[in-house]
Amino acid sequence: MSEPLEQRRILATAIPGPRSQELAARKTAAVSAGVGTGLPVYVERARDGILRDVDGNQLIDFGAGIAVTTVGNGNQRIIDAVTRQIQDFTHTCFMVTPYEEYVAVAEKLNELTPGDHEKRSALFNSGAEAVENAVKIARHVTGREAIVAFEHGYHGRTNLTMAMTAKSMPYKHRFGPFAGEVYRAPMAYPYRWATGAEHCLEEAFEALTTMVHTQVGEENTAAVVIEPIQGEGGFVTPPDGYLARVADWCREHGILFIADEVQTGFARTGDWFACDHDGVVPDLITTAKGIAGGMPLAGVTGRADLMDAVHSGGLGGTYGGNPVACAAALASIETMERDDLRTRAKAIEGVVVPRLQALADRHGVIGDIRGRGAMLAIELVSDLKHKTPNPALTAAVNNACHAEGLVTLTCGTFGNVFRFLPPLTIGDALLTEGLDILDGAFATALA
Repeated sequence: MSEPLEQRRILATAIPGPRSQELAARKTAAVSAGVGTGLPVYVERARDGILRDVDGNQLIDFGAGIAVTTVGNGNQRIIDAVTRQIQDFTHTCFMVTPYEEYVAVAEKLNELTPGDHEKRSALFNSGAEAVENAVKIARHVTGREAIVAFEHGYHGRTNLTMAMTAKSMPYKHRFGPFAGEVYRAPMAYPYRWATGAEHCLEEAFEALTTMVHTQVGEENTAAVVIEPIQGEGGFVTPPDGYLARVADWCREHGILFIADEVQTGFARTGDWFACDHDGVVPDLITTAKGIAGGMPLAGVTGRADLMDAVHSGGLGGTYGGNPVACAAALASIETMERDDLRTRAKAIEGVVVPRLQALADRHGVIGDIRGRGAMLAIELVSDLKHKTPNPALTAAVNNACHAEGLVTLTCGTFGNVFRFLPPLTIGDALLTEGLDILDGAFATALA
């Protein structure tokens, strides 16, 4: 049994403390400058909603490692499962001598992902790898080459997924040339839709279909890849019904609908997957992040006829579906099921959204509140009428939160979005205290 970590905030030193600063100096000397850190406190222990650093500070976690530690750091079921698996074996490579844990994870993915049709799954290491393999499958099955992605989208840092990702800095800057036959459509972004949110669904759908028809050709398009709620791009949440319209159109033209649920999946939005909210059944769905409680694991799940169409050996990788990561995933999913973390995500939304609305009413710099479950965001602007992005204020509030021991994350194409991704196991007292700190951070930044 792991030792408990008291679930309360402690500020023993300034943030970052002296030992973290020493480690930051070592990082500068040893690690590529291309690997950045948002908050340079060096963590030595973590449990549920608390991160303890090397200086004895205990920080409230509103980031969950970017939606990874959904079931909380130090989850006992995961610790036990990983310990048992390590004692048995750590690796054989599933493509050499397979093992039951991989099969069991695939079975759970086939069971939980949207749709009651027959499915198959394949396991990989990261979200980008999953997306890249979903594209491989789509191209192989359809015999077509073109892939359609969306403005503000983020799909990874490999060459292909950088091509699919919309934002240049820091993800794509001077890393080209990128993979070809990737096209970008306008995203259904209600807050920033030029003619107003009420026109967003119809006009965004028309813009997508017109672009494909005129620039690509439906008969040349292998897949449309979309995040049901965009992650790095700013938690852009399309209008209800948009995903269903796109999926129906894809089906009409023999184009595969691929849902990138790397950040939205596994109870984060209050459903097993964000597509469930719209009743959308993707042809292929990619998963990672919250699947395995911090162990590196990802998957592609899809219709059996699609997944089985690829020749033997066409999918795989040395570490894909590592047995330790698979053991962690099974324990993580068990925790989500037994502890009903989908309901907990909705309860977190019920606590957080009213506080964000009160903050917006008080300060007049929050243009939009969006997201679902425990995947929520606010967009900061200089003025509500013109919706001018305010990245400077976003950075100032973020820094003020960090100084008070609250781990917060920013995102968005314009660098002006706060995203809230607490572990679903965070207690109400910590959640409320974190929101209190956020209130104070706004007051400090706007003073």
